[in-house]
Amino acid sequence: MLSSLVKEHQVKQAARKENQDIKRKEAVNAANELTNALVEHLNVGVAQAYLNQKKLDAEAKQLHQSAIVFSKQTSQWLSLIDNFNSALKELGDVENWTRTIENDMQNITTTLEYAYKVSQKP
Repeated sequence: MLSSLVKEHQVKQAARKENQDIKRKEAVNAANELTNALVEHLNVGVAQAYLNQKKLDAEAKQLHQSAIVFSKQTSQWLSLIDNFNSALKELGDVENWTRTIENDMQNITTTLEYAYKVSQKP
């Protein structure tokens, strides 16, 4: 009787131990699957972040190149405007010079006419 109780107890313990081993393996497998799923999910996010960073770097490089081109164009425009302003100043100086010459010629003409009239009087 006692030995049959011991054997029955040992059989129940062995069954429980086997059941616990099965559940432990299931828990380990479930934890592994969860870990793999989380890592895979994170990898997708990291890969997307990497692609976004790559795109941003390319766009930043393109923007930098565009800024350099714009800066060169602006410098050229400023140079053209400066040359145009200088040309306008020169035209203004030439116009002023021609007015001065014209006024001088009118004064000389008036003086010569007056001198001629005075010399023609008896």
